[in-house]
Amino acid sequence: MKGIAFVGKIWRILTVAGLTFSQALAQETKSGIPLDEPWKETVYEFAANNLQHMAWGLEHSERDYQLARVLAAGDGLEIDEDVLFAAAFLHDMAAFVPYAVAGEDHSKTGADEAGTILEPAGFPMNKLPSVQGAIRAHMYYAEVPAEPVAQVLHDADTLNFLGAIGVTRIISLTTREGLAKDLPTAVATLENFSRQLPASLVTATAKAMAADRVQEMESFLAALRNQSADGRAL
Repeated sequence: MKGIAFVGKIWRILTVAGLTFSQALAQETKSGIPLDEPWKETVYEFAANNLQHMAWGLEHSERDYQLARVLAAGDGLEIDEDVLFAAAFLHDMAAFVPYAVAGEDHSKTGADEAGTILEPAGFPMNKLPSVQGAIRAHMYYAEVPAEPVAQVLHDADTLNFLGAIGVTRIISLTTREGLAKDLPTAVATLENFSRQLPASLVTATAKAMAADRVQEMESFLAALRNQSADGRAL
């Protein structure tokens, strides 16, 4: 019966998250992150079932996790993989009902609520404060503590607003969110992000990546202006 239950759990993840059969059998996420602990399977399944969004859903969390590891390696930072996994996949949970609290920053709410998902999943709860700190600090405007996971998650999340992926995310929000209520507003957001966000980065590796990503955005925006009467025909 335990084997049947395990297969059922894998198939639920497979169906919701769009994993390949080989990925499901290998117990890894769609981007290849190992689900090598039962609690990781549970957290990933929770995210796959409840945190789906075109700009800050499951795939965004996968990108944040993968990029955060690259940044840590680039800066020679030693990180706790458990803390990073938990924070990466739950950092935006309070952007979703029923976790969102009106008038409260989703970073704070998400940090407060993370334990309600992690404890029953079997996460080592002595690490919860580090997870909460990383979630609180993940946004580009946040004050970032001198804690490696918080730093690399913050920078990874900020870099996800830059470059081709940043353009894709913001454009996908057009008519759905205030920062992209229409195409001109979305373009203005992209212009502001390309100018302002690099200064909020902490790690040297992220700062180097940001330069390339800003160039990608500027090339896109220049082409868009050229093809839309300098933005007047968007």
